[in-house]
Amino acid sequence: MKKRKWLMLAGITSTAAFLLAACGSSTNSSNTYSYVYVNEPNTLDYIQTNRATTSDVVGNLVDGLLGNDQYGNFTPALAKEWTVSQDGLTYTYKLREDAKWYTADGEEYANVTAKDFVTGIKHAVDSKSEALYLIQNSIKGLDDYVTGKTTDFSTVGVKAVDDYTVEYTLTRPESYWNSKTTSTILFPVNEEFLKAKGDDFGKVEPNGILYNGPYLLKSLTSKSTIEYAKNQNYYDKDNVHIEQVKLSYFDGSDQEALVRNFEDGAYTVATVYPNSSTYAKVAEKYKDNIIYSQQDGTSFFYHLNFNRESYNYTGKTTDEQKNATKQAVLNRNFRVAVNYAIDRTAYSAQTNGQEAANNTIRNTFVPPTFVQIGEKNYGQVISDKLVTANSEWSGIDLSDAHDAYYNVDKAKETFAKAKEELEAQGVQFPIRLDLPTNSSSKTLVSQAQSVKQSIETALGTENVIVDVQQLSEDELNNATYFATTAAQKDYDLTTDGWVPDYQDPSTYLDTLNTENGAHMQNFGFEPGQDHANISTVGLNTYTSLLNTANQENSDVASRYEKYAEAEAWLIDNGIIMPMNSAGGTPSLNRTVPFSRANSWIGAKGTVYNYKYLQLQNDIVTTKQYEDTRKKWQEEKTTSNEEAQKELANHVK
Repeated sequence: MKKRKWLMLAGITSTAAFLLAACGSSTNSSNTYSYVYVNEPNTLDYIQTNRATTSDVVGNLVDGLLGNDQYGNFTPALAKEWTVSQDGLTYTYKLREDAKWYTADGEEYANVTAKDFVTGIKHAVDSKSEALYLIQNSIKGLDDYVTGKTTDFSTVGVKAVDDYTVEYTLTRPESYWNSKTTSTILFPVNEEFLKAKGDDFGKVEPNGILYNGPYLLKSLTSKSTIEYAKNQNYYDKDNVHIEQVKLSYFDGSDQEALVRNFEDGAYTVATVYPNSSTYAKVAEKYKDNIIYSQQDGTSFFYHLNFNRESYNYTGKTTDEQKNATKQAVLNRNFRVAVNYAIDRTAYSAQTNGQEAANNTIRNTFVPPTFVQIGEKNYGQVISDKLVTANSEWSGIDLSDAHDAYYNVDKAKETFAKAKEELEAQGVQFPIRLDLPTNSSSKTLVSQAQSVKQSIETALGTENVIVDVQQLSEDELNNATYFATTAAQKDYDLTTDGWVPDYQDPSTYLDTLNTENGAHMQNFGFEPGQDHANISTVGLNTYTSLLNTANQENSDVASRYEKYAEAEAWLIDNGIIMPMNSAGGTPSLNRTVPFSRANSWIGAKGTVYNYKYLQLQNDIVTTKQYEDTRKKWQEEKTTSNEEAQKELANHVK
C-alpha cells in the first residue's frame, strides 16, 4: 500500500496490479465500471492499517488534505490552500467549508473540520497504527507521546487552529511533507463517530466508516463482490464521471474468463495472458487493441527468511535440513548466488509472454528514476556505489526493463565460495528452500516454478532444491501477508512488494530499518529486536547507513547519494533481490487512456482510484494509446515544471 503499505506476498499483488490496472465500464452502461478484484481488506480502519488491501478501497471513499491530478501534481482536496513557514517546519492548511461526512446511505453526518485531522493522529497512536513510522519522527512531540515520555497529546505538533485551519509542526524540514498527506494515516476521522463505533470502527462493511470522498461503499462480500456508488453530495462531484463500480472476485484459475466476459460486455477491461491456450486467437482478433500499461512505483523483490521458526509448509524432513538452510541463508555468498541464479526474464514471461517479458523487470527497490541526483538518476548512482563497494558488479546497468543480475557463470562462481564456507561449518547439501505460492493462480504457480527451475539449473539440485509449496489463498495469507508475528512467517524464500508513501527514497528504504521497518517481520525479526542473526547478515550496518541518510536534511543531493549507498549495500549483500514492478502488462479496455489521477505515491493516484477516470464505448486501440501516451508525457513534463515553480508561492 503503500504507501504505507504492504503488498500481498508471493506474487498475489502482482496479479492485482495488472488485473486492476485499467478497469473499465460494462458496455451495457456508460456509467458503470465493471471488472474483477483479487485482494480484499481485513479492515477499513485506514488509520490503523498500512496495507494496500485497505487503502486501495478507502482511497475511493475518504479524502485527505491533498490529492493528485493526471500528471501527478498535488491538487487541493479537503485543503483549499496551504502555506509553509520560511524554516520549513510549519505547514498550515485552510480547509474547504463545503466538505461533509456522510453515512453509507449518503446521509449527511457532520462537517469535516480541522479537529478531525487531530483525531486521526490520536487514533493512530491509540490503535498502534502500522503506519506510525511515517509520521512518528516527523511531527514535533509525537515520538515522545508514542513512547510515553509525555502523556499530554496537546504537546504533539498537530493543532486545530480554528474549525477550518489545521497546522502541523515538524521536527525537521521535510520537502516531501505534502506527499505524505496523500497517505491514509493523515486522513481525517470524525471523533463522535469513532467513539460511537468503538471496536467496530473500520469493520469491513459499509457502515464501518464515514465518507467524505467521491464514492460510497455499497457492499463488500468476501471473495464475491465489491460495489461502489458515486457520492452525489461530494464537493467535487463534477470530476467523478463513473456512477457505479462493480468488482467481482477472481482467483486467477480461469484466465480465459476475463476476455470472455469482456467480449460479452460484462467487463470493459480484460488482462490478456500471452501464455494461455487461447492467446493466439485473442492476439489475432485484437491485434490492433492490445496495450501495455506503464511500469509504476510498485517494486517487488525476493528475499530470504533469516530466522525461520514455523514449518507447517515445508519440504524438509529432518532437523539437519532445517539447520542447513538456516546457516545457508546467513551466508552472503549464498544469497548473492541465488540472486544471480534467478532468471527474471523467464519469470516475467509467465505473465507477459516472452516477447514482452522485460516490460515489468525492475532492478532496484527504489525505482531508478524516482529521484534525480545531479545529471544522474537514482539507479545510475546505485550502480556507481555498487562498483565502488565490490568490483564484481562492474558494468552493471540498473535501469528498468532488462535483467541486470541473471548470470549463471557468476552464480556458480559465487556459490562455490559459499559452499566452501558452509562446508567448513559442517553444513550438508543440498540446501532446501521452501517457496510458498497460491495454488489457485496459474500465473503465480508458473512464476514460482520458474524461480525453482532457474535456481536449480544454475546451481544444481545437488546444491540447492527449491520446494514450491502450493497453498490455498487462506493458507498462504496466514503464512505470509496476514501473519502477525515474525515467528509465524512460514517460508525460506518469498516475494515482497512496496508502494511508496511519499516522494523520497526513505519511503522504500525505511521499511528495512531494524528499529521499526515494516518488512522486518518478513525477514524473521520483530522491529527493534536484538537478535544475533541481524548482525550476522549485517542489517545493523544497513540501518546505520540509512540513519545517516535520514539525518541529512539540508542538502537534498547528498541525502539521495546516501540512500543510494544504503541500497547498494542491500544488493551487494543479497538482502534483497529486486525483481519487477507493477504495470507493464497487456490488456484490452474501454477507458480513456491517461484520464485517471496518476501518482506513484499515496492513496490518491493509483490504478485503483476511479475519480477522474473516463469511459469510452470503443475498445482502445494501440495507436490511440501510444498517441495519447506521447502527448501525456509531454504535457506531464511541462505541468510538473510549473507545479515545482508554484511551490515557492506557498512559502510564507
